[in-house]
Amino acid sequence: MTAEPQDTDDKAPDRVHHPSAPAYALALVRTVIYSVVSTTYFFVTTTLFVWVFLLPPRTTRPIFTAWAKGDIWLLKLIVGQKMEVIGEENIPKSAALVASKHQSAWETYALLPLLPEGVIFLKKELLKIPIYGWYARHYGMIPIDRSAGSAALKQLVVDAGAALAKGVQIVIFPEGTRRPVGAPPDYKPGALFLYEKLKVPAVPVALNSGLLWPHKRYVKYPGTVRISFLPAIAPGLDRRSFKDALIGAIETETDRLVAMGR
Repeated sequence: MTAEPQDTDDKAPDRVHHPSAPAYALALVRTVIYSVVSTTYFFVTTTLFVWVFLLPPRTTRPIFTAWAKGDIWLLKLIVGQKMEVIGEENIPKSAALVASKHQSAWETYALLPLLPEGVIFLKKELLKIPIYGWYARHYGMIPIDRSAGSAALKQLVVDAGAALAKGVQIVIFPEGTRRPVGAPPDYKPGALFLYEKLKVPAVPVALNSGLLWPHKRYVKYPGTVRISFLPAIAPGLDRRSFKDALIGAIETETDRLVAMGR
């Protein structure tokens, strides 16, 4: 899920390319410019479109999608970071779990414009942030209280079930937090529990975003973020079989995308 606790796998192999000093300096300058422009863009657009709170979320979904696409365009223009979508035929058009690899902050917003009615799990605390939290709540992002233990999972089933009943695609990060490129898989029980209880297809998603937004680093690099939607895993598998199928699909494709480089 999108909650970002302190990462514990600092001994994971570093497979991120280290550029020369001039290339790093250029990437740093471009990252600073992007950060300033992107932050300004966020505050300007959220101010201009504050009236969306007066309307049902579905009627203003195109505005939300346009904002996310705009930020992705800024990344391309300023940082030189492009996006390639693989397996578009596997993108779900109706209710589904979308189980994605999580290497950077990029996928927490870049995934959503690709889904007709996509929402995402996020930390409950994020809803308290002015402006960001207001919009997240309006567009149906699903909060999770990580301090609530098993009670949180039960509430997630209720909240996710209500969203799925509306035909929504729910993005979940099965490893729970960002993982460095090359780190061994660390899949949590949340995605398995939801798959078992909600009985909807689960679409595995692999990506290489950590090569361009390296783990725990500020600088963003030019290149191509590749995101791959894999064939859906049909509902009905037992928990062990689903876990094996999910990990096998995501990790195999992620390794392939990482091997392609930036």
